[in-house]
Amino acid sequence: MTPPLIVHHMAVLDDAPYPPNSLEAIRASLEAGAAWIEIDVTPLATDDYLLVHDPVLEAETTGRGQVTHTPPATIRDLRIKHRGSVTPYRPPLLSEVGALLREHGGAARLQIDYKHVSPFPDDEPLRRLVRLIEPLRGRVLVSTGADWHLRRLHQLADWLDLGFDIGLYLDYRPQAVDPRLPPFRLGEYGYHDDHMLASARLLPVSRYLEARCESLFYAAPFVSIWYVSYLMLLRGLDDGFNLADWLHQHRVRLDAWTLDADKPAAAAIPRLRAAGVDQFTTNTPRALSALLQD
Repeated sequence: MTPPLIVHHMAVLDDAPYPPNSLEAIRASLEAGAAWIEIDVTPLATDDYLLVHDPVLEAETTGRGQVTHTPPATIRDLRIKHRGSVTPYRPPLLSEVGALLREHGGAARLQIDYKHVSPFPDDEPLRRLVRLIEPLRGRVLVSTGADWHLRRLHQLADWLDLGFDIGLYLDYRPQAVDPRLPPFRLGEYGYHDDHMLASARLLPVSRYLEARCESLFYAAPFVSIWYVSYLMLLRGLDDGFNLADWLHQHRVRLDAWTLDADKPAAAAIPRLRAAGVDQFTTNTPRALSALLQD
């Protein structure tokens, strides 16, 4: 069996000293031979994108205010905050990441997780994204939970590889999460799902999951991969539904996130691998790679 691909979550490399989503972390992952590197981006006020996960600067940097209201020129004075401390590293621009990948060469691919899910009044931010990543062409994939962004990106750049995170529509959450994050309702089948099908338990659970996946598939049938919480995948298997098999029938790959080799979640890896998961997103790529080879 071919080992699944490993995705470096936010460019993290096991015990490397660099903060997530930093240019230094990306360089270290490239030098370590990463096949896939995932980064988070949010549009700045103009011209470029910033590598941050949250919509406000104070969550991850020494700045303040909405990322989307911030001009690129002010970024050079900011520093990344990580684990409660200010680091010496500056949050990078997407243009800088593209330059680094072109300079490094090689075959490593970049997954750009598009964090700004709200619709835009016009196409400028998405056209900006396409302009910034077009030089990378086949080395880049854009993922998001906002299917409206996926459809528009597909219209703007039909060459662009795209991925769909279904967690805003269907999820399994045994632990509490941010209540502002949809789906807002715990449905009758035990999954978080705001769809009408979840309001009454009228189908076998596996058929309910298949029906929901069908509706999500047709929201963005051109994507090459789905990104799904490993907890959601395990619960589906318990309920008799193998999402990997279902996606493969539709010629779509499956990524399970986020599994770290040094956490209890690692115990689920053999089962997920046997189910057919194509790749794992992790903060411990070296350790997880060794675990998968064993």
